[in-house]
Amino acid sequence: MLVHETKIRVYYDDTDKMGVVYYGNYPRYYEIGRSELIRSLGISYKEMEESGIMLPASSLKINYIKSSYYDDLLTVRTIIEKVPQVKFPIKTEIYNEKGELINEGETILAFFDEKTGKPCRAPKYFTDKVAEMI
Repeated sequence: MLVHETKIRVYYDDTDKMGVVYYGNYPRYYEIGRSELIRSLGISYKEMEESGIMLPASSLKINYIKSSYYDDLLTVRTIIEKVPQVKFPIKTEIYNEKGELINEGETILAFFDEKTGKPCRAPKYFTDKVAEMI
């Protein structure tokens, strides 16, 4: 299992009038964690896209457990449990500063060849790097 943690500060524009993080911002936090995990592997999401490999989301599940608030420092824990093939399932857990789990979910991405317009296998350089870390 590959686990990566990213810290995210809750800014004013992430919240509603009551200072609570707007529920629609959690997928963005998931994406930040996912991008930073990929970067931690020495792979740039941007470079993958420039090489013609896209990663569109095919599914998103979210479980809201507790609220988070303006100025909280959140820990986004991004988890890959197995080496991806065509589908790329990623679990995410978000913790508050007290270490309490406040949100969890799963995003399933698909490796997609921009030239053919069809799903494809994950690039070997990507699967090799993930396999090293799991």
